[in-house]
Amino acid sequence: MKRHVLIFGLVGGVFVTLLKLIEYRFLVIEHSFEIYGGLIALTFAALGIWLGIRLTGRRQTVVAEQAAVSDAIPDSGSFAVNERKRVELGITPRELEILGLLAQGLSNREIAGKLFVSENTVKTHCSRTFEKLGARRRTQAVQLGKQFGLLGETGRPNG
Repeated sequence: MKRHVLIFGLVGGVFVTLLKLIEYRFLVIEHSFEIYGGLIALTFAALGIWLGIRLTGRRQTVVAEQAAVSDAIPDSGSFAVNERKRVELGITPRELEILGLLAQGLSNREIAGKLFVSENTVKTHCSRTFEKLGARRRTQAVQLGKQFGLLGETGRPNG
């Protein structure tokens, strides 16, 4: 009886092995293109995700350095804004403040970040200031601001 069970078990094992071999052959030979295509797609997806994370990374904002740069400009305590000319031209204190930041060489984005306003607000103030001063460019506006006594030599309106 043991012999029959052993032979029956061996024959069953051989049949199961043959079935698995046929299943493997069917899977690999019949569907090899799909399997390889899927593996390549998976590889490129993983590579794309990794590369995207490496390239974009976390962006760091350096607000402390911008504040340090603007504070490093020396103050000349003797300068006072020509208020009569400012009122005559119709320049608001905010426009004068933005003109001073323009004189320091800050971009619209940097000015917006420093004053906590949108970039479009800065553009609006700049265009109105240019119009009131009769300037076409930033450098011309700064030059006219210094000529009219609105800006000191450092570019700051209040010294």
